Amino acid sequence: MQPDPQPSSRDQHCSSEADSPSPSESSPPDLATPISQEDQSPDLDRPPMNFQSQFRGCMELYAGLPQVMDYFDAHQGWFCRCAHPMKAEPLGENGYVLVIGRYGSFGYEVEPKIGLNLLPQQAGVYRIQTIVLPEQEGQNYVVDFQAAMHLSETELEASADTAKLGLNQLTQVDWHLDLGVAIHFPRFIYRLPKSLIQRTGDRLLAQIVKQVSQRLTSKVQDDFHSTLGVTLPKGLRRWWLKHH
Repeated sequence: MQPDPQPSSRDQHCSSEADSPSPSESSPPDLATPISQEDQSPDLDRPPMNFQSQFRGCMELYAGLPQVMDYFDAHQGWFCRCAHPMKAEPLGENGYVLVIGRYGSFGYEVEPKIGLNLLPQQAGVYRIQTIVLPEQEGQNYVVDFQAAMHLSETELEASADTAKLGLNQLTQVDWHLDLGVAIHFPRFIYRLPKSLIQRTGDRLLAQIVKQVSQRLTSKVQDDFHSTLGVTLPKGLRRWWLKHH
């Protein structure tokens, strides 16, 4: 895992990146023979293919650091609501089971389900780690999710919008995600060049993260500011996401 994220400089504001990825690539492989039922089953005799991506992101919340920390500490009250339309169910005190949705390419789809543990913060850093779900043993994929969020109170640049809404404090949330996925594909997928499978899988993984991050960030911003009785105008919805 990479070192914990450090607070971003205020001369690099969070800004919106409007990516609109498609959740699925449906073009089938150009295969000369029909795909048998056996070929569609995951080939567990082969080593899995591994896909790895790293992301950095940022969002701004218009309140002081203690108030933002109180909100994140009480994730039981908002996580499932903000995760919608993804299916999220509580698991223990700090865990959740999250169904991301159906994604795929080359005629093969999977509906990933992951367990996430939202660990209590330490020195302003919140970590999220994978929980291995018992029902996932023997399945054809494994997800390794390691994220860290760093909260820092920064100077608010006053504007007409902030003055109108009575906003006078700002906390910046910088986060880093190290995401790995190992998949046992069906046999028919392995008829394709390995480089094509790798390239397509890496691209699809990045699209999924961008799509989920865009939705979740927007909902968390709205939900948090609703606790302040504030509806943010578009110009104050600042966030960004970068794929490394």
